[in-house]
Amino acid sequence: MGSSFIAVVEDDNEIRTLVTGLLAREGFEVSGCRSGAELDRLLERQRVDLAVLDIMLPGEDGLSICRRLRARGDVAVLMVTAKGDDIDRIIGLEIGADDYLAKPFNPRELVARVRAVLRRTRDTNRVSVAAQPSERYRFDGWTLDVGTRALNAPAGVVDLTGGEFDLLLAFVTHPQRVLNRDQLLDWTRGRSAGPFDRAIDVQLSRLRRKLADHGGEMLIKTVRGGGYLFAAGVERD
Repeated sequence: MGSSFIAVVEDDNEIRTLVTGLLAREGFEVSGCRSGAELDRLLERQRVDLAVLDIMLPGEDGLSICRRLRARGDVAVLMVTAKGDDIDRIIGLEIGADDYLAKPFNPRELVARVRAVLRRTRDTNRVSVAAQPSERYRFDGWTLDVGTRALNAPAGVVDLTGGEFDLLLAFVTHPQRVLNRDQLLDWTRGRSAGPFDRAIDVQLSRLRRKLADHGGEMLIKTVRGGGYLFAAGVERD
């Protein structure tokens, strides 16, 4: 994973230097940016795999930058928020951040989150394409393509974030079976998941809404006291 390129977007010079140095020591290629404008200039000349993005920035804020990066579709986002600020965290996940981390953070946790996001997005995609380029799951007229990480509904393409895709993949590989929150956390977030991690709840809500918007409101059912169940039968190509 050492070939991954990370942009640290943080206006505090001390924090930016600390984080870029930490990630560089872990083998990543890293560049620091003080603003959205500096990130845009970096993106013009360099492919960026992941942006570690602070919400509070001069000029354009992190939420707006996150929205633009999600529209591009090729940059994963780890949002950094003020400690305990759930509102910003939830909004960040709603607009497409792949994960979040609250300040002040433990350096080891930052590295773990970065590795987990990259594994779920860029690296997972590369392995899937190399190993099983034609693996697809079909259900009720929908197709989930593991190789291209794309979801096609009967009426068109559904835009999913990396976290949403992994969550749906967990469901379609365990259809018509009750899955609890801990199982979903483990399959989609691995060891980076904390005991009170709410990202899975936000991503599940957002995934269900996207499915419903394309006629799939009955695909994921809530099982009282148990968890969630993917109701459709699934065929694997």
